Amino acid sequence: MNPSFLLAATLLLPLIGTLFIALTGSRANLREAVTLVTAGLLAVIVYSLLQDVLAGARPAATLVEVVPGLPLALEIEPLGMLFACIASGLWIVNSLYSIGYMRGNHEHKQTRFYMCFAIAIASAMGIAFAGNMFTLFIFYEVLTLSTYPLVAHKETAEARQGARIYLGLLIGTSIGFQMVAIIWTWLAAGTLDFAAGGILRGKVDPAVLPFLLALYMFGIGKAALMPFHRWLPSAMVAPTPVSALLHAVAVVKAGVFTVLKVVVYVFGVDLLAETGASQWLIGVASFTLIAASLVAMTKDNLKARLAYSTISQLSYIVLGAALATSYGVLGGALHIATHALGKITLFMCAGAIYVATHKTEISEMDGLGRRMPFTYGAFLVGALSIIGLPPLAGVWSKWYLAMGAVETGLWAVVAVYMISSLLNVAYLIPVVARGFFKPSAEPVPQSVGAAAAPAAGGLQEAPLLCVLPPCLTAAGCVVLFFYADAVVALLRPLVQ
Repeated sequence: MNPSFLLAATLLLPLIGTLFIALTGSRANLREAVTLVTAGLLAVIVYSLLQDVLAGARPAATLVEVVPGLPLALEIEPLGMLFACIASGLWIVNSLYSIGYMRGNHEHKQTRFYMCFAIAIASAMGIAFAGNMFTLFIFYEVLTLSTYPLVAHKETAEARQGARIYLGLLIGTSIGFQMVAIIWTWLAAGTLDFAAGGILRGKVDPAVLPFLLALYMFGIGKAALMPFHRWLPSAMVAPTPVSALLHAVAVVKAGVFTVLKVVVYVFGVDLLAETGASQWLIGVASFTLIAASLVAMTKDNLKARLAYSTISQLSYIVLGAALATSYGVLGGALHIATHALGKITLFMCAGAIYVATHKTEISEMDGLGRRMPFTYGAFLVGALSIIGLPPLAGVWSKWYLAMGAVETGLWAVVAVYMISSLLNVAYLIPVVARGFFKPSAEPVPQSVGAAAAPAAGGLQEAPLLCVLPPCLTAAGCVVLFFYADAVVALLRPLVQ
């Protein structure tokens, strides 16, 4: 089939799925079947395009020309292909998990939930395959708007407050900073098309490049650089499947993906290296990386701890981009994939614990690992991958990032990466240790809601659809360890 048609279909299919989800909303089984079929078909389309990209093709399609020279256009390049593969593949897993979670907690307005989810994935596809900065910006904003109802889903005062912070910070940074940077780029370069080597060489005075870069970096609020990070922990009031979407599948990955796109295709790695325009960003990203890890250690709420962990892990990628080296860019791009698998595993495990026990505080989870061995086993695998231990995928992205710092001779950055990994151990491993080795402070409770009753031997796992998905993504952390070279091969054209 025509690659250009398939490219456009990656946007249309989730939107068609949204319509059918709405039409079948009163029949839960059918509505959820539509969600799964849509997710499966999208993954088939995306992965069918992967072969063309690996062969060197760059499928493209123009949707509409808004003004002469400024179209809504799609084009596939390796980084976008990786992001699309992650988003479409994990949508299937997260959809399975969402069914178990939403039913297990008897959540209201589930049809709206699945509709917004589908629109968010369509937006992520638009971001992944954007052919220019204008197209990326439009879908970036649609992603923010479509996820706002997901953050506010519970409709409590706390949820509404968290959603307002979420929307205000993301829209404020994108309009106040990123849009200004895009207009500046358009006026300076005469184009917003992504191009190998960047489009700004010789078009902007090197002395002002750091200021333009700052507008982009702080304008990409989804990358959660401090001080524009507060939206991310505020969004933890959302149901756990939404947290998994925010942290692994769409929102934050859209942020760091955009950071890499701007560095590689707007500024150009060589231009940043020659001018030193990204040196200030190394300091900001390093501070965010360490500070967020330290804050994570203070959080007793499991989702809050994981939220600050995400802020830290995103700065791994921003720091890799700021190094303006081949290894840094490859490591940052690879970390998008490795962090996605590890972090979605951790969030789904947190949700499974909540469904089975209604516990949210780590201090209340002593002994739960012995009652929920599959959930806690998956959590351990995801945590070790985030930490960066073999044979798990996270070790490779951290290796490339460290090599990027060595490539520039910035040994302080190597130290930042190493210290952060030790802090990862300090705030993730105690969750597992308390679950497996501390005595339970209370007798085994009876099931809550639709949670499964304790089985023979004292097991109290959440329903199957809450436990199977994190086990699958934990297995993915192992598989990606052995196939990371295939991902690097896909990404290598970024730095050639």
